[in-house]
Amino acid sequence: MNPIPAIASTGPQDRAVFARRESAVRGYCRRFDTVFTSARGSLMRDESGREYIDFLAGCAALNYGHNEPAMKGALLRHIGSDGLAMGLDLHSAAKRDFLERFEALILQPRGLPHRVQFTGPTGTNAVEAALKLARKVTGRHNIIAFTNGYHGVTMGALAATGNRYNRMGLPLSGVTRVPFDGYHGEGLDTSAMLARLLEDPSGGIDAPAAILLETVQGEGGLNAASAAWVQRIALLARQHGALLIIDDVQAGCGRTGQFFSFDGMGVVPDLVVMSKSLSGFGLPMALVLVHPEHDRWQPAEHNGTFRGNTHAFVTAAAALDGYWREPGFTDEIARRAALVHAHLERIAREVPGARLKGRGMMQGLDVLSGDLAARVCTLAFERGLIIETSGAHDQVLKVLAPLNIALPLLEQGLALLHGAVADAVAGTLRRAA
Repeated sequence: MNPIPAIASTGPQDRAVFARRESAVRGYCRRFDTVFTSARGSLMRDESGREYIDFLAGCAALNYGHNEPAMKGALLRHIGSDGLAMGLDLHSAAKRDFLERFEALILQPRGLPHRVQFTGPTGTNAVEAALKLARKVTGRHNIIAFTNGYHGVTMGALAATGNRYNRMGLPLSGVTRVPFDGYHGEGLDTSAMLARLLEDPSGGIDAPAAILLETVQGEGGLNAASAAWVQRIALLARQHGALLIIDDVQAGCGRTGQFFSFDGMGVVPDLVVMSKSLSGFGLPMALVLVHPEHDRWQPAEHNGTFRGNTHAFVTAAAALDGYWREPGFTDEIARRAALVHAHLERIAREVPGARLKGRGMMQGLDVLSGDLAARVCTLAFERGLIIETSGAHDQVLKVLAPLNIALPLLEQGLALLHGAVADAVAGTLRRAA
């Protein structure tokens, strides 16, 4: 029998094992090449003790920042009292606490009668469940999705995702893709285009089971749909017997200003998909909100071992108590969003033709070039700011700071971004000369 070899100790910032053993699919760590050890609020710290302002926030999975004290305390108490760690879909006290708060603080004030379906723990699991249910309810197969939409990388969700890089030429079917709001410019109403296709018996579109959309396309480049456009799409869904599915995985939980990204738009979706910041703490958790008339599942017809993360129930309940019990939180989000918008307007002057994108605390700057955006992110990271890109060509600098980030820290991060953009543009001009 061979002895177990000793584990060689490594010094701080040794990253050899990642290159040696981690799959080539790894992504974010390639741009942010350091070894992180701790985080609190909107700051992350690496092994060398250097701090970074976090404008990525777990890609909107940490809307309340890292290790939020109330959520951390609730989780530690739960674990310390031997609370359930894994409960399948059994009733539990933790699930009850979450559901009661979600009902009282989120659903009832908005007049939403929806039931809550817990799915596997990621957004793509919830999208799969929503598509499957829409097809079951309507007896149809076709899903209408939109250009630049991103809904996950499992096969059904991937079919509805527009990005060619993720789709990899796989044989995906069951989806008709149509232009999102503004895809053809301001002068063309893409909802009218869809209406014409659906009304025309020779339009070539099979009767849809559902229309699936994000009101703000997170990975697609922060394209924000107008309320009027979303209303017209909702009307088309009703007229043609399709379910309206809103994917709020990234845009939900306050990211666009209110809890749901469609709040105030005058629409009631048939199904709502949520994940990312739902747990409040970065713990995996996903669900589908199902209008009662469409809750036609048979017991365990759509299942999964981890449909309901008990630890996530604990932190999610604490997040609702701490941030959504009082209406003032949305005012704080609006205050920070206005600050981000004002700074991005100033930064945009550094890049000819640059455009502001998104809304709420889901804003960014289209700098027209993926190479330029990548250079900005590199310079920003060197100066202590973590920020990423999105869009068809990764050309949009995407500000996803925590919703509760301290104002001075937000200002500091935006100043670092401004400097990185200015220097990246200057470097581009020098190389062109």
